[in-house]
Amino acid sequence: MTFPEVPEGFRSGFACFVGRPNAGKSTLTNALIGQKVAITSSRPQTTRHAIRGILHRPDAQLIVIDTPGLHKPRTLLGSRLNDVVRETWAEVDVIGFCVPADQPVGRGDEFIASELRAVAGRTPVLGVVTKSDVARPEQVAERLTQMTALMEFAEVVPCSAVDGFQVGLLADLLVTRLPEGPPLYPDGELTDEPEETLVAELVREAALEGVRDELPHSIAVVVQEMIPHKGRDDLLDVHATIYVERSSQKGIVIGRGGERLRAVGTAARRQIEALLGTKVFLDLHVTVAKDWQRDPRQLRKLGF
Repeated sequence: MTFPEVPEGFRSGFACFVGRPNAGKSTLTNALIGQKVAITSSRPQTTRHAIRGILHRPDAQLIVIDTPGLHKPRTLLGSRLNDVVRETWAEVDVIGFCVPADQPVGRGDEFIASELRAVAGRTPVLGVVTKSDVARPEQVAERLTQMTALMEFAEVVPCSAVDGFQVGLLADLLVTRLPEGPPLYPDGELTDEPEETLVAELVREAALEGVRDELPHSIAVVVQEMIPHKGRDDLLDVHATIYVERSSQKGIVIGRGGERLRAVGTAARRQIEALLGTKVFLDLHVTVAKDWQRDPRQLRKLGF
């Protein structure tokens, strides 16, 4: 693997976004990278892996890690997701603590800040007020005041991933806190996630849309295989399984006469084709894995 010669003072390193569920971390990650690498949803706890996106600049390479929302766990899955967050922030060069502008700072934010204080001495922490596009100016100002009262930040900055407000500034603030060094990934590479993982996430994102409030946490997706279609160079066969925890949930995902599952397949296929740059035949099956969020054996099988 070869890299082009980099200018003197080039910086490269890792940043992660942390915060409670639905704080806008995934949308902000995608906005920084300039392309979708993390799935998004209005449902909390959408992110289940530490997804890496790579921002290439003439002066730097910033690897942004989107983490699951830190929360009070009710299942073994929840505990493992929290472990992912803590393991991630222990290994990065700079941390962005995200709080949405349209919601007051709460106990969950205070809990996260109390943990971040322990690492702030060795890793700079930026306070990031997200979703400024859906908040009134006085709400943004109030959130900035509340953030500065939570802990001592290296910087506090409001931004909006939707309209791009100060996303470039946030990138600059993160980059200035990276160490000097050569790029860690080849130019043009936007993520190091395996294609199977990204495809499974796109199927899960499509399945999350329109389902009942209690269902999102019960959905997991595994890609069984991705193989060229027999006799066709321009078509890829993707076989994936959607796992739920109860038979009633299976019915919700499939829908009357299979209508819901067909809609999921259509939405997911469009995203997968855009990701892979080829036409896709997407074969989806729905299977019950009883109480998988609480079963260590099934969690391992599903990649957690």
